[in-house]
Amino acid sequence: MAANCLLLFLDRKAQIVRLSLSPLSRSLPPNPSLHPSRLQRPDSAFLGWVANTQFLHSTHKVYSWCDMDSDNPNENYQIVVAEEAVQPYKRRKKKSIVWEHFTIEYVGDGCRRAFCKECKQSFAYSTGSKVAGTSHLKRHIPNGQCAAILRSELKDPSTPFTPKSNTRTPRRRYKTSVSPNVTSGVDQCRHTLAKMMIMHDYDLHMVEHNGFITFLQNLQPRYETINFSTLQGDCIATYLREKNSIMSLIEGIPGRISLAIDMWSSPQSTGFIFITGYYIDSDWKSHRRLLNVVMEPFPESETAFSHAVAVCLSDWGLENKLFSLTISQSLSDAAVEHLRAQMSIKKDHILDGQLLIQSCLARTLSSMVVDIIHAGQEAIKKVRDNVKYVKLSASHEEKFLELKQQLQIPSERTLTLDDQAKWNTTYDMLVAAFELKEVFSCLDTFDPDYKEALNMDQWKQVETLCTFMKLFYDTANVLTTESVPTANSYFHEICKIQMELARAGISDDPFVTGFFPQIQEKFDRLWRDSCLILATAVVIDPRFKMKLVEFSFTKIYGEHAGTYIKIVDDGIHALFQDYEALPLPLTPAYTEAGNIDPNHNADPAVNNGLADFDVFIMKTNSQQSRSELDMYLEESLLPRLQDFDVSNWWYLNKTKYPTLSKLARDILSLPVSTVTGDSVFDTEPKEMDPYRSSLRPETVEAIICTKDWLLQGAVAPPTWSDQSNATVKMETVA
Repeated sequence: MAANCLLLFLDRKAQIVRLSLSPLSRSLPPNPSLHPSRLQRPDSAFLGWVANTQFLHSTHKVYSWCDMDSDNPNENYQIVVAEEAVQPYKRRKKKSIVWEHFTIEYVGDGCRRAFCKECKQSFAYSTGSKVAGTSHLKRHIPNGQCAAILRSELKDPSTPFTPKSNTRTPRRRYKTSVSPNVTSGVDQCRHTLAKMMIMHDYDLHMVEHNGFITFLQNLQPRYETINFSTLQGDCIATYLREKNSIMSLIEGIPGRISLAIDMWSSPQSTGFIFITGYYIDSDWKSHRRLLNVVMEPFPESETAFSHAVAVCLSDWGLENKLFSLTISQSLSDAAVEHLRAQMSIKKDHILDGQLLIQSCLARTLSSMVVDIIHAGQEAIKKVRDNVKYVKLSASHEEKFLELKQQLQIPSERTLTLDDQAKWNTTYDMLVAAFELKEVFSCLDTFDPDYKEALNMDQWKQVETLCTFMKLFYDTANVLTTESVPTANSYFHEICKIQMELARAGISDDPFVTGFFPQIQEKFDRLWRDSCLILATAVVIDPRFKMKLVEFSFTKIYGEHAGTYIKIVDDGIHALFQDYEALPLPLTPAYTEAGNIDPNHNADPAVNNGLADFDVFIMKTNSQQSRSELDMYLEESLLPRLQDFDVSNWWYLNKTKYPTLSKLARDILSLPVSTVTGDSVFDTEPKEMDPYRSSLRPETVEAIICTKDWLLQGAVAPPTWSDQSNATVKMETVA
C-alpha cells in the first residue's frame, strides 16, 4: 500500500486554501487535477476531488483517505493537518502607514473597499482573491490629496499645508466602540428626509430618480436607497405622530371650535375640501390648525361639504364642540341644510343656525377686485406696458430716474411689474405709476424712444381704480397678519366698505357705473351673511361694545338704524342665554376661577342629597339679578389703545364674567376667511397640482396637514426612541 503524506492548510471556515507535499511524500495521488502547478492555490476541480474523498478522523489529526478515481481502490493515502490549520484564522497584522487613515469594509459579495477616515472617500481594496494593494492609498493621505485634511489645515492660514512624508511614525492605538444606535440613525435620516419632502413640497418619487440617488451615493457611499412606497409610509408616520400632538391640544381646549371650509379644484375634476379649525386655548391664545383635506369625487353635489365636515367631526371627536362654520362659496339651500344638520348633531342650533357664514371675506374681496380690474383692463395694460418700458432697460430706467429728480417728484415708491395672479401687486403697480404720472407725461420729451404715454382719461381711470382697490386692500391686509386675528377686528373694516360703496352708488361716472352693480351685489351677500356675527364680535370688545354698532348703523341705515341695532342686541342676548342654559358642571369658567362646584362637597353628610338645591339657588339668584351681559354692557368703555389685546382682557376678567367669558372665547375665535394669509390676494381659486392629485387621498392629506403643523412650530419634535412606534406599514393605509 503506497502512502503519501500531504500537508493541508485550512482557513477559519475549514476550507482548503493550500496543499503542499510533506518531505515523506513519494508521489502525487493519481488524480489529474493535482498537477504541481495547482498545489499552491487549489482550484474548484481539486476541491471537488477532495469532496469525493473519504476521510477517516483520528485523534492525532491524521486523516486517511483513498482516491475514488484510482485504478487501485486499496491504495490509501495519508494527510497530516498542521496544528495551526485547525485554529481560528488570525489575519496578519497590517504594518503599512496607510491603515492609520483607512478602514476596510465589505460592500458586496466578495468585494471590500478601503474608506478614508477623514473624508469618507472609498478606494478599491479587494475583489475576490484579487488585492489592489496600498500604493493608491498612500497617494491619497501622505501626499496631501485628502480634501478633509486640506480643509482642516487651511483653517489656519498662517500655517501652510505641507504634504506628509512616507516616513513611518509610531502607530497610535485607540479604543473604539461600535455605536448601538446605528438603526436609530437610519430611522432619523429617513424621518428627516420625510420632513424635508413635506416642508418643501418635493415630488415623493424623487427618491427613485437616478440623479438623486447618485448624489446621495457620492455623498455617502453606504447610502441605502428607498423607494416611493417606503417614503410614502414615512410621511404618513410623521403625519400620525404630529396628529397625536395636535389631538392632545384640541382635546384640552376649554371652549368650542369653529371650522373654515375651502374647496380646491383639481385637473381630475375631483375636489379637495380643506377644513381648518380655529380656537382659543386655556391661556386665551388664538390658534388655527389645518385638520383635514378630504377628497370629494363629486364636488358639485349637495352633500360634498357636509360629508367633509362629518369626516372632520368624527376624526377629531368634535361633535359636541362645533361652534360655527365658514364656507368659501355660496351653496344651494339643500347643501346649507345638510351643513346645519351637522352643526346640530349633539345640540340645537345656536342662534337659530346663523353661525353658518357662506361668504369668505378674502374670496369676496378678491372677486370684487377682479371685477374692477376687468373693467379697467385697458388702462391697466397701458400702465403695465409703461412700467415694462422703464424697468426692462437699464438706460430707460436711468433716464426715468433722472427726469424724476429734475421734476422733484416726492414719491418714494418704486416701479414694479405686477403678478397678475396676485391683485395686491397690481394695486402696488398702479399706485406707484399714478404717483409718478408727471414723469411719464414728460418722458416723451426727455426720451425720444418713449411712445406709450397715457392720456388724461386713462390716468383718471387709474386714479379711480386705486381708490376702490385701496378700500379692499386695507381690509384684506388684516387677514395677512402672522398671528391669528380675532373676529372683532373686521366689523369696522366691513362698515367702511359699506359706507364707501353707498357713496359710490350715486356716482355718475360711466366708468364706475360699469362695474359697480356687480361688486355691490357681492358685497351685499357678504354683509347679509356676516353682519350679525361681526357685530356680535365687536360687542365683546370692551373698547366698543354696542356703541360702535349704534354709531356705524346710524351712518349706514339712517333713520332705520334702530331696527338693525335691535337685531344685534337681541342676537347677543339670545346667544348669551344659550350659554347660561348649559349645565353648571360643564362650565369650565367656574372651575378656572376657583368657584365651588355645587355638586361637590367634602362632607357627604352635609350634602344630604341637596346638591340640586344648590344649583337651583344659583340659577334663582342669577335670574333675580342683572345678567353678566347687562352688567358688562352698562360699564364704561375702555380707552382705544393701539396694542390692546382683547383676549388677554377676557382672560383677566373671566372670574368677573364666568359665563360671558365663555361666549367671548368662542366668538373671538370665529373665522371670517377660509384661506391662509398667503392666499388672501389670489385672483383665482386654488387648484391642486396634477402630481398631488395623482397620489392617494390619504397621502395628500398627510403631507399637506403635516406641513401646516410643522410650519406653525407648535408641535414638539419627536424623540428618536419613538421611531419604532411610529413605523407604518403601507398595507395599513392602503
